Amino acid sequence: MNLVAVSLFIVFVLITLFITYWAAKQIKSRDTFYTAGGNITGLQNGLAISGDFMSAASFLGISGLVFATGFDGLIYSIGFLVGWPIVLLLIAEPLRNLGKYTFADVASFRLRQKPIRILSALGSLTTVILYLIAQMVGAGKLIEILFNLPYQFAIYIVGALMIFYVTFGGMIATTWVQIIKAILLLFGATLISFLVLMQFDFNLNLFFNAAIKNHNLSSSIMGPGGLIKDPVSAISLGLALMFGTAGLPHILMRFFTVKDSVQARKSVAYATGFIGYFYILTFIIGFGAIILINGNPSYLNSEGGLIGNNNMAAIHLSHAVGGDVLLGFISAVAFATILAVVSGLTLAGASAISHDIYSNVINPNGANEKREIMVSRIATFTLGIIAIILGIIFESQNIAFMVGLAFAIAASTNFPIIFLSMFWKNLTTHGAFIGGIIGLLTTIILVILSPVVWVDIFNYSAAIFPYKYPALFSMTTTFFFVMIISKLDKSEGGRDEKHKFSDQYRQSLTGVDIKANKKN
Repeated sequence: MNLVAVSLFIVFVLITLFITYWAAKQIKSRDTFYTAGGNITGLQNGLAISGDFMSAASFLGISGLVFATGFDGLIYSIGFLVGWPIVLLLIAEPLRNLGKYTFADVASFRLRQKPIRILSALGSLTTVILYLIAQMVGAGKLIEILFNLPYQFAIYIVGALMIFYVTFGGMIATTWVQIIKAILLLFGATLISFLVLMQFDFNLNLFFNAAIKNHNLSSSIMGPGGLIKDPVSAISLGLALMFGTAGLPHILMRFFTVKDSVQARKSVAYATGFIGYFYILTFIIGFGAIILINGNPSYLNSEGGLIGNNNMAAIHLSHAVGGDVLLGFISAVAFATILAVVSGLTLAGASAISHDIYSNVINPNGANEKREIMVSRIATFTLGIIAIILGIIFESQNIAFMVGLAFAIAASTNFPIIFLSMFWKNLTTHGAFIGGIIGLLTTIILVILSPVVWVDIFNYSAAIFPYKYPALFSMTTTFFFVMIISKLDKSEGGRDEKHKFSDQYRQSLTGVDIKANKKN
């Protein structure tokens, strides 16, 4: 056991527990639990959002993909980053002007509450659960290496801490833990990259040549094709990463933590800068691991693979360039990263259950704030248990890939509904609900029939659906059915919903009468 690493790890956990204790005392209402009372500034929210994105999938998963496949691992970084202008230009301001706690508030603004909130909750929960799997796997492997504990036991620890954070600290604790860990992670990744490049006198030509010499794929790591071998998969993954960003429930929730749409736009601008810089660092870290870790017996298991699999490339690299102290610091920050992200995810999932389902579908007239928060805490516990079980089942999966699937769900279900509800006057409840359900089921079925589940999990010899990434097909399906069914909807309710679009559109751009128009 690495005592320095473990000590720093424990210190970080204690700091985050103190933040949770402080935040719990600030929670006076539903507003403070879900949105921190709307008192977060644009810069603070930008850091918190970037903290959400600089997750285990980004830091551990993408660097692991670059380590394994070289240049192609960057497709995730590029896809993630390209999604942010979409959020900035299309989503942030109208979302803040129309919503209150969840993106379902926006989607149901002029549509019928119950069916739209059920659909939004299903899309949110599916996305959250897939995203949670990635974080749990990353955290489990991390603790396994640090403490030399069995993987399953490590998963139990992460799950317990996650439940505690969200149950007691709500959005305030989640936000401040995100801010602190975002700053520390940016510092840590910068330090690792600096120490790696310093060994090559900051000469990128020498750096990449060394990587080519030390990788079994040789010069092919500098070109595409190592990870994605056909254009259909490339397009599908790109669509998922670009448009999935605008459909992630835990990201969309953050636009309700600021006081107005101006701060919402600032949040996206700051987040884009921080995230873009961070992804450059993951590229350097991945190639640095190829040079210093690949083939190094100190970091290999008995079978010749990396201890903890490729997801741990960044962690091992921190030890290679900075010894036990840097290993401890990076491990602690990575764990804080995971805890903060799973807290945000769990809060988004819990709010979908408590606010969208319980308060607006099951008990729209009898739900008070205390009862809604209680339901949210029960939902948090349930999601924690589900995350633990799935974290054990998907132990061997690359965490960046799992996040790619979560983005596919978000792009295929959440984004079309949000986008069309804001910008297409002909959208009706029938179209949104039926088309959204078809899109969600299509995505789930294609994922199950894809190689990642059908072959890797169920152990069949060949997949029924040949592509790993379903977004190209599922996203197209959702848009098609939503628009066709809405156009064919001639009901009185449908006509009324179309008529209400002009008022909604005006409010989405100006924020006029926003308080008067919020119902839930």
